Amino acid sequence: MNKKKGIFKRILTFFDKKIFMPITRCVVRIGKKLGISNKSIETWLSKSNTLLFVSLVLAVGIFIIIDQQIVVFSNKSAEVLKGQSVEAIYNEEAYVVEGLPSSVDITLMGSRSDLFIAKQSTASKVTVDLTGLRPGTHRVNIEYTQPMSSISYSVNPAVATVNIYPKVSETKTLSVDLLNQDDLDSKLVVDNVDPEVDSVVIKGASDDKAINNLDKVATVKALVNLANIDTDEAGTVTLKDVPLKAYDENGKSMNVEIVPSKIDVDVEISSPSKEVPIRVVPDGEVGFGKAISSITTSESNVIVYGPQDVLDDLEYVPAKIDVDGLTEDREYKINLDKPRGVRSMSVNNITANVTLGNSTDRDIENVNIDVRNLDSRYSVQGLSESDIMVTVNVKGVDSVISQLTSDDITAYINLKGYEPGEYEVPVKVEGTDVRVQYVSMTKKVKIRVVER
Repeated sequence: MNKKKGIFKRILTFFDKKIFMPITRCVVRIGKKLGISNKSIETWLSKSNTLLFVSLVLAVGIFIIIDQQIVVFSNKSAEVLKGQSVEAIYNEEAYVVEGLPSSVDITLMGSRSDLFIAKQSTASKVTVDLTGLRPGTHRVNIEYTQPMSSISYSVNPAVATVNIYPKVSETKTLSVDLLNQDDLDSKLVVDNVDPEVDSVVIKGASDDKAINNLDKVATVKALVNLANIDTDEAGTVTLKDVPLKAYDENGKSMNVEIVPSKIDVDVEISSPSKEVPIRVVPDGEVGFGKAISSITTSESNVIVYGPQDVLDDLEYVPAKIDVDGLTEDREYKINLDKPRGVRSMSVNNITANVTLGNSTDRDIENVNIDVRNLDSRYSVQGLSESDIMVTVNVKGVDSVISQLTSDDITAYINLKGYEPGEYEVPVKVEGTDVRVQYVSMTKKVKIRVVER
């Protein structure tokens, strides 16, 4: 009895603190504002009719609130959960499964309150139980599990046709693909890429009917994304968790298991550079009776950046100008084109001033003929003395051509693809001074190609 009395006492205390006392204070405040004395208020509150009236108002208010909540939460409703991932339960070490949808849509039906709770639940999942199934084709049910029995559901699709294959493994040599090379600083080049492993294990189906048959894998590549390298200095950068992908012989991505699936890769970066001259190259012939006397440029040299093998073969950066029909001095604004393989240049445009003078010409004799592009198994012989030397006519202003010698001129024949035998081949000439025009007086020579 004492325990029961204590319980009732605590209940009365709760109502007194939470309901009666706040109401009393509220009434007293209102009375003060209206000029009513506290004694009158106490007399009014002590009347039984007043208490009945207050109780009635409270009861009606509580009833309305509870009734509205019951209406809101008891109405039946439906919710669609789209794109729910499907989890397959099977021995992943022994089998490969194909045909299982990656996601399904779940329609939930029940009261709004239950639906709200169900959507927040982390225990819900979509599963397909393949335990105990042998290799072959099977129709399986897709199940949705959730902790609330008051919720009904439907799955779309509810059934899937899957193929189960035995899993096999194979070792593949790992290669590297460089992605987004243009995002790397233009003054930098990749010298070497060193993945932490040289080979990986791929796992998949051995059956020829499988979509991702292991025998179709032609290569496995580490996809090194150079956009992830945030530096403008040379050195070694380690990229973490570089993904690996398998491809067939047509370059199509294949969905096979790769062990490991991600690796670390060390990327060695350098910044090779070389200073080379800018050579203005006139294109066309100047006006009759005129020749180029001088060419001056705002910049004479340029620093180029690129792979070392490209820089080793680069002797100059050409700057072409159109002088065809030119009869007076002229200033040219030239945008420099990057030679093939060059990534960056310190100078991208220059100004060239061309001055003209009166043209004259002279012949330079005994210019030896060079041989280019002949197969190393063969040698070449001229059939006469006139077939091993030529006379070259040079045309330009007197102050320029008067200084030229045969050492400044190169005459050559191109014998690429020639085999043993006798031939008549054209002679070409070129010189070191771009202000001069070079013409061989001998157009063709007779030669014999022999084995060494």
